Amino acid sequence: MTDELTPETPGDDEQPIKQRKNGLYPGVSDELAENMKSGWADTELRDLEPIEQAPHAARRRAALSRRFPGERLVIPAGNLKTRSNDTEYDFRASTEFVYLTGDQTDDSVLVLEPRENGEGHDATVYRLPRSDRENGEFWLDGMGELWVGRRNSLTEAATLLGVACADVRELADTLRAATGPVRVVRGHDAGIEAALADKVTAERDEELRVYLSEARLVKDDFEIGELQKAVDSTVRGFEDVVKVLDKAEATSERYIEGTFFLRARVEGNAVGYGSICAAGPHATTLHWVRNNGQVRSGDLLLLDAGVETTTLYTADVTRTLPIDGTYNDLQRKIYDAVYEAQEAGIAAVKPGAAFRDFHDASQRVLAAKLIEWGLVEGPVDRVLELGLQRRWTLHGTGHMLGLDVHDCAAARTEAYVNGTLEAGMVLTVEPGLYFQADDLTVPEEYRGIGVRIEDDILVTEDGNRNLSAALPRRADEVEAWMAELTGRRA
Repeated sequence: MTDELTPETPGDDEQPIKQRKNGLYPGVSDELAENMKSGWADTELRDLEPIEQAPHAARRRAALSRRFPGERLVIPAGNLKTRSNDTEYDFRASTEFVYLTGDQTDDSVLVLEPRENGEGHDATVYRLPRSDRENGEFWLDGMGELWVGRRNSLTEAATLLGVACADVRELADTLRAATGPVRVVRGHDAGIEAALADKVTAERDEELRVYLSEARLVKDDFEIGELQKAVDSTVRGFEDVVKVLDKAEATSERYIEGTFFLRARVEGNAVGYGSICAAGPHATTLHWVRNNGQVRSGDLLLLDAGVETTTLYTADVTRTLPIDGTYNDLQRKIYDAVYEAQEAGIAAVKPGAAFRDFHDASQRVLAAKLIEWGLVEGPVDRVLELGLQRRWTLHGTGHMLGLDVHDCAAARTEAYVNGTLEAGMVLTVEPGLYFQADDLTVPEEYRGIGVRIEDDILVTEDGNRNLSAALPRRADEVEAWMAELTGRRA
């Protein structure tokens, strides 16, 4: 990583330029400063078209304005966060900001001013303009374009987003001087929240956050298309992993993580969440993201991973694969039980059904299997009433999916978990069985085996569609698929 420009004289002046926000750096000569002001080509982009999600974002802003007429609504994208010393984490704009603008630029803020009659609104995206070359900002400031790359001008951004744009550096003063009711989405921009400290309340702000979460429960056509793109790339990422399992055996789970990440970066933005590349007994740890364990022939690999598209919609898919290409008898028995439970869960996903129905259907199957295997005393209704199956099933059977892997998390219980499924919702169905390595209540041969199967399901007008159906699920299909990819005989 290239160090930032430092002066020729040693000492305190060798601090990074980005820490000197005002004026020219003392070690820069007047001649160099003057030279850097001129001789630059005009790079304004004049043939731009609005981004694909611009009309969808406009409809979302209109719906939001109708919900909060006569109020000023402030939705920040967020700021860079320090990883260590003078390096930052990769920026990921807030879900609410992306949903309402399609933009992903750090330090930006959407401000909506709905009219009191609920008919229309004024909308402005406040963001940083191009770096100023006259005062040297573009090369003397560590966040200048010479260091971090070109950003769109306000004119360019307005064309791309289909909404007016203004300089974000003026926003704090504008908000302090504003009158009338204001709401802000909290947790993303401390400076904006400070400017509004005497104008907002936590309760009113939470109403805004909850509304935006519930608005995302039903996806529009653009969102469904992006989720399908994410799933399709994820399927290819799983294929990539199967092809290199021999290399993972020679190294570690990190080889699997890196292989999938390459697909995510080539075809999307990144991974939508930390990939779970859990081999052997690590599969019994629900969120195993250390990915530093051994990969052994004869064990299972639980791979839970999803590509995030460039528009930030993510897939969330899990397969539990035999590392040597073939399930042994016990692995297949447990896998088939989870597959049967997932089949029952997927069948319960349809418009008008309760959200909890697919979970209940899956759990009923798993409880029956645990009784059949002598691990818990029946009948099934008793096991479910007491929750005894949860020692081995552990988690809920699914969640909403979208811009967040656990989408719509701020929605009210009555609108989500206790709600009713509608066409356009996208959710995961992901039952599992996990027998911990130290669980003395199960036969020794069960210990250290974890199985989860997860697919991304779209609720349709007449039932559902499995967006990840291209990835085999049934045990014999998985084995044949792996054999084809690796050249081994099934």
